[in-house]
Amino acid sequence: MSPPAVEATGLTKTYGGVRVLDALDLHVAPGTVFALLGPNGAGKTTTVRILATLTRPDAGHARVAGHDVVTARSRVRRAISLTGQFAAVDETQTGAENLWTAARLSGLSRPAAARHAAELLERFGLTEAGGRLARTYSGGMRRRLDLAAGLVRDPGATRVMFLDEPTTGLDPRSRQELWEVVRELSAEGTTVFLTTQYLEEADRLADRVAVLGRGRALAEGTPTGLKARYATHRLDLVAHDPESYLRLTAEAGAMARTAATDPAVTHEPGTRTLGVPTDGSAAHVRALLDALDPRRRDIARFTLHTATLDDVFLTLTADQEPRHV
Repeated sequence: MSPPAVEATGLTKTYGGVRVLDALDLHVAPGTVFALLGPNGAGKTTTVRILATLTRPDAGHARVAGHDVVTARSRVRRAISLTGQFAAVDETQTGAENLWTAARLSGLSRPAAARHAAELLERFGLTEAGGRLARTYSGGMRRRLDLAAGLVRDPGATRVMFLDEPTTGLDPRSRQELWEVVRELSAEGTTVFLTTQYLEEADRLADRVAVLGRGRALAEGTPTGLKARYATHRLDLVAHDPESYLRLTAEAGAMARTAATDPAVTHEPGTRTLGVPTDGSAAHVRALLDALDPRRRDIARFTLHTATLDDVFLTLTADQEPRHV
């Protein structure tokens, strides 16, 4: 098996008496997309800064691309790219000039810098805009230019790319465009370490997800696995009238006694809504409707609520309070 692209053991960091990271362990396989989630102040950005060699941990160890983030900082930096929460582009330069300048600062010759800049403009869909000043770019275009600048040394040289909330403030179309770039990078073998506030983003992109809370990993796994463990599909039933709601509640209670579990997860008398867990299959939905309303007179309508990472996040972080921003 290939060694992990990112490996952390017991990472600990304290700021002003507040323990931001508390013996955090992480393991990220190469060529995958890994999403780190958590409420504000959970320690996501601090984790990225340590792994990207910008901050030293107080305790613990971490290796990125096979190199120790403390004792081999220069080797780590040659193998990674980092994009922060805000696009770092020079608005007084064109897109092509931004990339050429970044390439020259990375040590490439003038011809190599020009060649790589042109290649990256094409790769990130910016060729037509390459001659325009960056200040005329949309938010999504600036983000793509920022990502391109991170790969300017050699499109295949970056082994791990850290993206710290890369789509914050972007419109839906720009987010979709950036997602495509992330998928392409992963397909080409680059490991993408992503922090995000958008749970849908992690659900769509990530091979594995870790939910961070108070500096510790509260849970880790595939999006599907986490949803199966910490969330549930739910069938929301709206009764015709108060009497129907009472009958449905009684039927749900009878089902609970038979199954020795409580199938009703939500009760909203004001809207006459009863929430019942389901596996989401058509067969199970039909069976529940028939069992709860065999005479088909009590249920006015129903909605299938599919389990999401939002449900997982809310379940795991229900008692979490921000500790550091």
